[in-house]
Amino acid sequence: MEGFDAHPGTVKLALALSRRMKKENESPLALDFGEIQANSSLVTNTFPVPIPKGDYSVCGHVRGAQIQADGGSHEGHSGGDGSHTHTVSLPAVKAGDRVLVAWVQSEAVVIDVITKS
Repeated sequence: MEGFDAHPGTVKLALALSRRMKKENESPLALDFGEIQANSSLVTNTFPVPIPKGDYSVCGHVRGAQIQADGGSHEGHSGGDGSHTHTVSLPAVKAGDRVLVAWVQSEAVVIDVITKS
């Protein structure tokens, strides 16, 4: 590391960071637990520094999406076959939720909300 010869501490730190980044890039996909904070940031077990909302991803089924449930029918109507549809609102991740997180390279992705059995 040319230019830093007079600063051995800087060289040592740079080499340590370089080794750590290389090791992190070689690691396979990892699952982790985390918690959504009051300000909507995410704190995980392996990365306890708050990740601000917008800097992590959330799978569609835990972000408050709405889906259509249709195709059902039943008797008891005076006309028609009772066919109908429903709009189902899926719950959104909220403060205090314990979540399952997948690390995809350096990005945290909230996969689901975890509850006790």
